[in-house]
Amino acid sequence: MVDPFAEVVTLLQPSVPSTKLVSGAGAWCVQRLESGQPFYCVILEGSSRLTVDGREPIDLREGDFVLIPSAYGFSMSNLEPMPSEGFDPLTVTQFADEIRHGNPDGPPDVRLMVGRFVFGSPDAALLVSLLPQLVHVRGERRLATLVKLVREEAREQRPARDMILARLLEVLLIEALRSTAGTAAPPGLLRGLADGRLAVAIRRMHEDPTQDWTVEQLAQEAALSRSAFFDRFRRAMGVTPMEYLLSWRMALAKNLLRRGDGGMKEIAERVGYSSASAFSVAFTRVVGLPPTRYAREAIQA
Repeated sequence: MVDPFAEVVTLLQPSVPSTKLVSGAGAWCVQRLESGQPFYCVILEGSSRLTVDGREPIDLREGDFVLIPSAYGFSMSNLEPMPSEGFDPLTVTQFADEIRHGNPDGPPDVRLMVGRFVFGSPDAALLVSLLPQLVHVRGERRLATLVKLVREEAREQRPARDMILARLLEVLLIEALRSTAGTAAPPGLLRGLADGRLAVAIRRMHEDPTQDWTVEQLAQEAALSRSAFFDRFRRAMGVTPMEYLLSWRMALAKNLLRRGDGGMKEIAERVGYSSASAFSVAFTRVVGLPPTRYAREAIQA
């Protein structure tokens, strides 16, 4: 059986090039304004507050994992306002093995592992749009085990430490995303897959993207009426069935074009278009440049 979530993660090509240990003491605050960079945070000990633009602040505690697949403005700080004891909350001190925010003296109130994921796919923006905007996982036994391994590895200077951390964090990413699956998850692929009826239709689109699907046919696969399926899909996925199918076809097409896997007519047929010209029109409308040019630039890059 095709696993749509695994296919999306595989195409994303996640890796962990940047990891650092961070601690905070007293009054401290870190702000990030850049967008588009996947950000993660593991609370190794203590607690802190995360404030993401447009959302209520989240109090994080030991064992929590946070992932923002496409980071936008956010800040992290100590939990409660407190005297800065003569230190600016924005003070940063570089120690041998970690970065300290706030008061550089004494034990920290919180210790975190933070960093960024890199999605190797040039089509990451499209694929990330299928994931929740914010993932916050707490109290998951499997995730807690992974966090414990990350914490132990981060504290030791053993051989291949960075390699092991990178692999653990990649697994942590996938497990965290998987842990958000459920009907209460934010709109996106994982919420859609948690709905048994919708999951059937989503899997069929992934199993056979060459099929000339209609909303009516997909509704039949899901054993729902056309209107019920359309509304249920849009609420759960955040896009309409045809928008999702188009996004998935374009993601597959980009992957095939980058690999040079077949001629234009063959690629068109493999992603559900009866002719190269129809595929070229659709691809150009979505991507902004013709598939031949996209393939040429991908090879040159």
